[in-house]
Amino acid sequence: MKRIVQTEDAPPAIGPYSQAVQIGNFLFVSGQIPLHPQTSTVVGPSIQEQTEQVLKNLESILKSVEFGLQDVIKCTIFLKDLGDFEAVNAIYSRYFSISPPARACVEVSRLPKDVLIEIEAIAYRS
Repeated sequence: MKRIVQTEDAPPAIGPYSQAVQIGNFLFVSGQIPLHPQTSTVVGPSIQEQTEQVLKNLESILKSVEFGLQDVIKCTIFLKDLGDFEAVNAIYSRYFSISPPARACVEVSRLPKDVLIEIEAIAYRS
């Protein structure tokens, strides 16, 4: 059964999509950008600040349906500048320090609201 996930602890979708969709033991989290959950404004100008906020938003969505970062099996990171790869990895590794998920990281020409980073995730809980 398909379940739409919506939490006020993460920013609302800025288009016709859901924050996440749960199907059975799988959770598909839409790309998260560095928006403040209550104001929907972009958090910080630096890649470090934006990465922290994206991961906090991702974690909030997971927690809203009793998943955790340890349940994430795949992430895709979209960066405006692949030169930020090391800075992102330094922060990302703190959130996924044990059994990190599979991952892809790509540079893109532009992201919504001209942010520097977006991360989507797939999680599985047995």
